[in-house]
Amino acid sequence: MSIRFGLVVGLLFAIVVTYLTSINPSRVHVALGGDWAFDIPLMALIAVVFGAGAGLALVLGILRDVTRSYARGTAPFEAPPRSAPAAPAAADAPREPAAQAGRDALIERRRFAEALEIQARVVQAAPREERAAERTVLAGLHYEIGRERIEKDDRAGAISHLKNALRAQPDFVPAALLLGEAHLKAGEPREALRVWERAAEGPQPALPMLSRIEQLHRSEGRPTRMISLYQDALARQPDNLALAFGLGRVYFELAMLDEAAEQFQKMEVRAPELPLIHAYLGAILERRGEFRDAMEEYRRALRQSDRIEWPHRCAACGATHSRWVDRCPACRRWNTSRP
Repeated sequence: MSIRFGLVVGLLFAIVVTYLTSINPSRVHVALGGDWAFDIPLMALIAVVFGAGAGLALVLGILRDVTRSYARGTAPFEAPPRSAPAAPAAADAPREPAAQAGRDALIERRRFAEALEIQARVVQAAPREERAAERTVLAGLHYEIGRERIEKDDRAGAISHLKNALRAQPDFVPAALLLGEAHLKAGEPREALRVWERAAEGPQPALPMLSRIEQLHRSEGRPTRMISLYQDALARQPDNLALAFGLGRVYFELAMLDEAAEQFQKMEVRAPELPLIHAYLGAILERRGEFRDAMEEYRRALRQSDRIEWPHRCAACGATHSRWVDRCPACRRWNTSRP
């Protein structure tokens, strides 16, 4: 019962008692001992007794409300309740700028294991819109530690970190490449192929990944799989010149000269300035015995070597590389090399 309601009831009771006393004049003799005795109206006695009980109940109610109010952390009789104070931040949550600066300093000193401990906390504390970028750094650190473990012949430790890198970022190409290589060195070509094929199923298959799968198929004498590998990738990205070039190169290496010539001629229409196209067209014409035309294509090619790499660009900073790299030398970010 609220205090205000109790006061209203008490007032109404006093009015009723006053009225009843006026129409009931009978009196009661009350002796308190010795000479202490007096006569009071009956209704007045009833009012005093009731008032004493009501007063006691009122005092107890006030004490109860005060106790509850302090228990809730609010002032007694405060009409609108205060909002609960904000919970303090966890004591061990890192302050991101400071943690990132410390992490970057450790990375530059190649103390990847220590940087990984910090980065795991940074990922947990990062806002949702920044978490993907921080998970890429986490994957990069697992990758670097895995590479160090391979150099120390700790294959089990390397595989563990490389798998963690792929858990942090499933399309992290450097970790998938190295994980397959680790299985291959351990005499597990089927496991290596499984890792590489899974990584190549993404919307943007990396050329080094396709090259590793191609080499494995070639060593096992499976030329049709070499062809379907690039055909499937090209079906997912029909405008990717690097994949089109890979398919033409496989045709050429399998002595499928007509198919190779058709593939490179299609590419020449789209990118006539690429020297690699003219180098292969020249080689195709040379194999056919058309030496004059072959020499013309060779002259149009800017360069040719036994090992031809497709140029790449960093998706983060735009820096160009003559081949695929696991980490951009310019911006120092992992997994950004694109053809």
